[in-house]
Amino acid sequence: MEEQATKGSRSEAVRALTRGLAILRHINVSGETRPGEIARALEIPRPTVYRLLETLEEAGYVVMSPTSNRVRVTRLAASLGDGYALTSELCQASGPVFSEYGAKIVWPLDLSVYNNANMVIQETTHGRSPLSIDRGMTGYKLPVLRTSAGRAYLAFCSEEERQFILDHLRRLGDPDDLPFLEPRFLSQMIEETCSRGIAIRSAGEFRKQTASIAVPVMFDGRILACVSMIWIRSAMDVKRAIAEFGAPLHQVAQRIAETLSD
Repeated sequence: MEEQATKGSRSEAVRALTRGLAILRHINVSGETRPGEIARALEIPRPTVYRLLETLEEAGYVVMSPTSNRVRVTRLAASLGDGYALTSELCQASGPVFSEYGAKIVWPLDLSVYNNANMVIQETTHGRSPLSIDRGMTGYKLPVLRTSAGRAYLAFCSEEERQFILDHLRRLGDPDDLPFLEPRFLSQMIEETCSRGIAIRSAGEFRKQTASIAVPVMFDGRILACVSMIWIRSAMDVKRAIAEFGAPLHQVAQRIAETLSD
């Protein structure tokens, strides 16, 4: 009896995994879809679809919009395919550029990509910069709304992606994010960032002792990553940082994008 129960549990687990993967493939092909459409297309009971979507969302592979009831895959799911290859290519492209410009800029530089409600640092000069107060930053997760990298990503990604990201952040409900989810702040931040071409973090909203500016790495009209420069707030104000380092930071982002197109 016990052996039969074990076999039954394994069978159910395999069936759930198979259905979950089928749902993930369907969403990926569709781009975005509703749970009811998934249930009809795959002939899976709707309650089961909702349960599996909840599991996939908790694991970070899909995100559901609370306003439109549509679901789409995240960059974490994309990393199972060519997303990982792209991130690897970005790191390879940024390494030599960071080495060259890091010696000129001196303040630490980060290359970060968006992944499941965070900006994740993929490449950095923190370990080599004599002005850095941080070490071991590779893989470090940064909040989207309270960092210059996240703000640059929000400003330069598509309107559709922006809304999905913001819906996801609202659903997560981090108390520290709430002031920055206000429509007035978001519209002003996005407008000013796009106009300036540079996102800023200067009011102590994250890591109070530092400030940062960030620019997008654009390729074929879409944003792939962000390049940030971090400095100690007491050393200079944002106006001076932009005046002295804004152009070199754009050059770093452009050089990385050009390497990808070679």
